[in-house]
Amino acid sequence: MKTAVSIPDDIFERAELLASQERRSRSDVYAAALDEYLARHAREEVTDTMNRVCDELGETDDAFLAAAGRQVLDRVEW
Repeated sequence: MKTAVSIPDDIFERAELLASQERRSRSDVYAAALDEYLARHAREEVTDTMNRVCDELGETDDAFLAAAGRQVLDRVEW
């Protein structure tokens, strides 16, 4: 789908440079950036992914690992 958006000049220039360096189209760079942004901000998807990881890892009785995990989660901005 084609669309028109306004982008600050500095971001446009950085995106152009990245596209050139990686030999990718401008459209590909913008689509990948938007896809990544949406994935990081879709709370349900983040929660689902974390739940799948926890299910795959299973439970542990390791007290050190549990404490370390809690410390990491305490520092993460939700």
